[in-house]
Amino acid sequence: MITLRRGRERGHANHGWLDSYHSFSFADYYDPAHMHFGSLRVINEDYVQPAQGFATHGHRDMEIITYVLEGALEHKDSLGNGSVIRPGDVQRMSAGTGVLHSEFNPSATEQVHLLQIWILPDRKDLPPSYEQRHFDREELRGALRLIASPDGAAGSVRIHQDARLYAALLDEGGEITHATGKGRRVYVHLARGGVSLNGRELQAGDAAMLVDERMVRLNKAGAAELLLFDLG
Repeated sequence: MITLRRGRERGHANHGWLDSYHSFSFADYYDPAHMHFGSLRVINEDYVQPAQGFATHGHRDMEIITYVLEGALEHKDSLGNGSVIRPGDVQRMSAGTGVLHSEFNPSATEQVHLLQIWILPDRKDLPPSYEQRHFDREELRGALRLIASPDGAAGSVRIHQDARLYAALLDEGGEITHATGKGRRVYVHLARGGVSLNGRELQAGDAAMLVDERMVRLNKAGAAELLLFDLG
């Protein structure tokens, strides 16, 4: 079974400095039909204006992944980490027993466009931890590149959940397939462009939820960027 969620159906909040679209219930956006999909709890598509950002705030018991599409995001946290996240970088923060962090757009002229992803961990009260990896864009071109996994396979960041996150870039005429194991579910979020998923057309911001589908087939006569979650 395939269920589509159009980008225009997402929750939306514009705070001036932050324009945010919520795929699942988040903050003031409450949608009992879209609380989570398996262990996938949040996908927020955020546009942060120049010289603006998220002030220091806390999280616990959540696997938080940041994926930057355009611009740069400066990160600081109570674990002593400080970094700048750019396209090609994947940041993972396990909040565990509790962590404070802030995210800031250091540019004076350019907005930053990012996806913030939350995955429910497989257990609570983990020690907080942080990891960041860079993936060359060519590794994503025409293939599903593993960027997060429970075992850190293929150089991916490690998350505490039976979930695997892949990123891909599709060029004109490209096609990607993904075989799904029995009992697993798949969530595809199209970040940019357009793609055909098992014959269904998706545009930027759209998502597809797949249950009991043994194969995912993605193709497109044009450019697209997407994330695919394979969830236990």
